[in-house]
Amino acid sequence: MQSLDLVSYFFGGAFFTNAVPHFVTGVAGRAFQSPFAKPRGKGLSSSTVNVLWGCFNLVVAYALVRRAGDFDWRLTSDATAFGSGILLMGLLCARLFGRFHGSDKSTPA
Repeated sequence: MQSLDLVSYFFGGAFFTNAVPHFVTGVAGRAFQSPFAKPRGKGLSSSTVNVLWGCFNLVVAYALVRRAGDFDWRLTSDATAFGSGILLMGLLCARLFGRFHGSDKSTPA
């Protein structure tokens, strides 16, 4: 059962990381890409939609980390799984959002 908990912690980290750009951009009052935009993932959604999407991602992250198992920061395996989800989703978001915001010049828009 421990391995399923680690998978849950990994995805909890990924959802946590995905919540950050949506919530922060929405709170700042700016439009940002979301799954609800047209075209999906490329168009811009309102700041309100992004705040809601960010909060939803935080709730999912909480459920995956705190409710799916017995998460303990002092256990290297738990922290590594959560941190790996953060790192991999962070790299994915940097790559995807960088195309639209000009910070990733290696990938054409």
